[in-house]
Amino acid sequence: MPDNGVTSADERRMPRRAAISGWFGSALEYYDFAVYGSAAALVFPQIFFPSESPAVALIASLATYGVGYVARPIGAFVLGNFGDKYGRKRVLVFAMMLMGISTLLVGLLPTYAQVGVLAPILLVVLRLIQGFAVAGELGGASAMIVEHAPEGRRGFFTSFSLQGTQAGSILASASFIPLSTFLSPEAFQAWGWRIPFLLSVVVIVAGLIIRTRVEETPAFLREEKQDRVPRVPVAQLFRENGGTVFRAVCMGLANVIGTTVVVFGTAYATQPAYGVGMSPSVYLWIPVLANIVAIILIPLFGMLSDRIGRRPLMIFGPLAAGLLSFAYLFVVSTGNVGLTILLAILIFGVLYQMWNATFASYFQELFPTRTRVTGFAVSQNIALFLTGFLPSIFTAIAPPGSSSVPLIIGTATLVLSLVSAAAAWRSRETAKLGLDALDQKHPSGTPAADGVAETVPGATPDARTSRA
Repeated sequence: MPDNGVTSADERRMPRRAAISGWFGSALEYYDFAVYGSAAALVFPQIFFPSESPAVALIASLATYGVGYVARPIGAFVLGNFGDKYGRKRVLVFAMMLMGISTLLVGLLPTYAQVGVLAPILLVVLRLIQGFAVAGELGGASAMIVEHAPEGRRGFFTSFSLQGTQAGSILASASFIPLSTFLSPEAFQAWGWRIPFLLSVVVIVAGLIIRTRVEETPAFLREEKQDRVPRVPVAQLFRENGGTVFRAVCMGLANVIGTTVVVFGTAYATQPAYGVGMSPSVYLWIPVLANIVAIILIPLFGMLSDRIGRRPLMIFGPLAAGLLSFAYLFVVSTGNVGLTILLAILIFGVLYQMWNATFASYFQELFPTRTRVTGFAVSQNIALFLTGFLPSIFTAIAPPGSSSVPLIIGTATLVLSLVSAAAAWRSRETAKLGLDALDQKHPSGTPAADGVAETVPGATPDARTSRA
C-alpha cells in the first residue's frame, strides 16, 4: 500500500477524480467571476453608481470589473505560496470557499439608494476578494491534475480544468438571459439580478463535496515527507526559475487574442462612435458560440499535445490567430455579420484554444514540484493583469474616427502573439518527461539552472534537468 494510505483502486480512480474536481471547480469559480461582468454591464450602473451621466455610471461600473484583475497578481503570490507550502488540496478548498462566499455577498448587498456611497465601496471590496480567490483556482487545480495524471496523458487530463473555465463563462452569460427575458425591467433591476449571485451557495456546497474527495498529490506528499517543502516558495521560485517566470508571462500574452476578438471587437463593431453599426446581439452570441466550440476541442487539443508535444500548439495557435486578426477586424469594419461570426469562432474558438488547452499542463511542467503552484499562478495572473489593460490601450491607439483600426490593432495583436510564440520556442519540450525527470537535479545536488535542458551524466534519456 502506498505511503499515503490510498488503495491501488483509489489510485487508479484518482486521476479521473482530480480531472472532474478541476472541471467543476473551475466552472463554478469562473462562473462566479464572470457573472459579475454581465451584471456590471446590465444593472450595476443604475443601482450602485447613479449619475446624471449614464456614460459615467457605466465607466464606473466597468471599472469595478477591472478591479478583479488588479487583485489577481496579489492572490497569485499569496495563494500560490500557500499551495506549495501547505498542499494543493487545501488551497483549492480555501479558494473556492472564498470565491463562493464573496459572490453570495454581492447578491445580498444593499443598493446606493439604500445606504449611499457605502454600497459601491462594499461592491469594490467584494470584487477584490473575487479576484484574489480566482488567482489560486487554476494554478491549484491544474497542479492537482498534473500530479495525479498517468504519464503520457497529463495534457489530456489537465485540459479539463480549462474546459471548465469555458463552461463557467457560458453559464455566466446564460444565467441572465431568462431573467432579463421573462422579468419586467423593474423586477429585474429590483431583485432579479441577485439570483445568479445567490446561486453561488452551490459553489460552497459543491466545493466541500467535490474537493474533499480528492487526495493530496503523491508528488507534494513526497516533497513533504522528505522535508523539501520550501519555507518561502515564492522566494525560491524567483531565485531558481526567474527566467521561466518571464518566459511564461510572455507566453501568457497570447490572451491578446480574446481581447481583440471579444472585448475590443465588441466595442469596434457596436459603439456608435466607430460607425460600424453592427447589432450588439451579434456580440452577445459570439463568445457563447465560440466557447461551445472550445468546450468540444479543448480535450482533443490536450490529447494532441500529449502526442506531438506542447510547444507546437503553443507556437502555432497564437501565430495563426494573430495573423487572422487582420482579416477579422477588416470584416468587422465592413459590417459583414456572417464572416465576422465565422472568423471569431475560428480565431477564438479554434486557434486560440490550441494555446488555451495546452498552457496549463505546459506551465505546470515548466516548474518543479516545490514551486509549481506558485510558478503557474504568478505567471498566469501577471500575464492576465497586463492583457487586462489592452482594451483601453487599443482604444487609445485606434480611437473612433481612425481609418486604420484593422491595421493598427491587427499589428498590435500579431506582435504580442509573436512574443508569445517566441517565448514558447525558447522553452523546452516537457510532454514526454515524467515528473521525476522534470524535478531532476544536477549531480552536484543544486537545482537545475534556469537555462537550456541538459542531460545528467549516466542518466536515462528521459532523466534530463529541467529548463525550469
